[in-house]
Amino acid sequence: MQDADAIKPGYPLFTGDDYQQAFERKHVFEERVPKEKLEEVFHWTTTEEYKQLNFKREALTINPAKACQPLGAVLCALGFYKTLPYVHGSQGCVAYFRTYFNRHFREPVAAVSDSMTEDAAVFGGQKNMFEGLENSLTLYKPEMMAVSTTCMAEVIGDDLNAFIANAKKDGRVPVEFPTPFAHTPSFVGSHTTGWDNMEEGILRYFTQHEMEGKVVGSNGKLNIVPGFETYLGNFRVIKRMLTEMGVDYTILSDPEEVLDIPTDGEFRMYAGGTRIEEIKDAPNAIDTLLLQPAQLAKTKKFVQEVWKQPASAINIPMGLSWTDEFLMKVSELTGKPIPDSLTQERGRLVDMMTDSHSWLHGKRFSVFGDPDFVSGICQFLLELGAEPVHVLCHNGSKRWAKDITKMLKDSPYGKDAEVYVGKDLWHLRSLVFSNKPDFLIGNSYGKFIQRDTLHKGKEFEVPLIRLGFPLFDRHHLHRDTTLGYEGAMYILKALVNAVMERLDEETMQMGETDYAFDLIR
Repeated sequence: MQDADAIKPGYPLFTGDDYQQAFERKHVFEERVPKEKLEEVFHWTTTEEYKQLNFKREALTINPAKACQPLGAVLCALGFYKTLPYVHGSQGCVAYFRTYFNRHFREPVAAVSDSMTEDAAVFGGQKNMFEGLENSLTLYKPEMMAVSTTCMAEVIGDDLNAFIANAKKDGRVPVEFPTPFAHTPSFVGSHTTGWDNMEEGILRYFTQHEMEGKVVGSNGKLNIVPGFETYLGNFRVIKRMLTEMGVDYTILSDPEEVLDIPTDGEFRMYAGGTRIEEIKDAPNAIDTLLLQPAQLAKTKKFVQEVWKQPASAINIPMGLSWTDEFLMKVSELTGKPIPDSLTQERGRLVDMMTDSHSWLHGKRFSVFGDPDFVSGICQFLLELGAEPVHVLCHNGSKRWAKDITKMLKDSPYGKDAEVYVGKDLWHLRSLVFSNKPDFLIGNSYGKFIQRDTLHKGKEFEVPLIRLGFPLFDRHHLHRDTTLGYEGAMYILKALVNAVMERLDEETMQMGETDYAFDLIR
């Protein structure tokens, strides 16, 4: 089937006669229904009748727009210096987490499991914990292991605090070895919840009983909590803006380096990250700013109640006005002026928005993703004169839904938007068929909606603009940025050029549709 003299990748290879014949022979074993029946069912699922039935679902999720808690816990742990994420659960769970991140970041991801099996499900996983902690410390020599759980451990009620304490008492790891933990059941919450739980668990482990002598503002720094952030460029742009302002800061979970290790001949399992000394010093900061406040409820409560810091309210610094608010808040807290370099950068963004306004004005978008990301995208769309039509967030709270609904209704461009919380991408598929937008904004899983709309006919196609997490089917988009003025420029370029690419597609027929097929736009 494969010719050594003319190696073909998957797509052209599978179109060959030998593969096509093999596919035909498989039909009898697959008990496949006739193609006509498939088409009949497909077209029915695009109707208003089916949409009404679809939205009556109660116990079934189809193509969820979220992942599970331990995934977020692993990402949070990766952002601390020489920290090994340790998952108390089955081996398959960790394989899933690592693969998920591998495909997005194109980097190996260190994470271990204590491989709970059926025996552990019956008798408990303490034995697994003993051996897992001991082996991980011996083999991988981390300076911290951040422990989280999966479904199996949570269903049987394993107590991480007791298990870790018993492992240290048994001599499996030194008593003083740092082992913060968080319970992260996969059957509630989402990846953003897991990130928040692990962040709070790490901060609590190192500071809750070490608050004597801590004075808010004494170190002159700002703490920055990024939340579940998968654009490496966002870490860089936040650092750059704070540096240009002359602000000293601590990023509480910084995986920028470990997820972007250079290929230079030197192996590194660990790289960069927030050090333990920085965590212990964090209560002395002026304030702690939560860049994604909708997903960081536990961390915010801990900072306010234990560290006695205000955790000043901000929105995710995405788009023009919310970046303005972030920089002004930083200036207010630190007394540092906003430098001319950032003012000029803002001006360039405003110039770009003005240049592209006529192309984006009135364009209709469906948006899905995590709460703060969706809020930031919608805010920027409103600033551009674009119109959010469907706003879907599977893991959004009722409070978040109330806040974003108010934001949308306060703008003439968002007054017709519909907000959906707890709904999945199969719900969104029905929505784009019943009320077609011009474009869809979201992660790679949105391509299946684009494919289905195209299958119904070119005039029904809703192109996907890939923003968010995960981004599996494109390379290096995770290196870009969506925050700050720089991030707004990137988003703007993605949006307006998607509009122009669509225009080219629609005007490509020579002598028929090419009235506006030109090079001046």
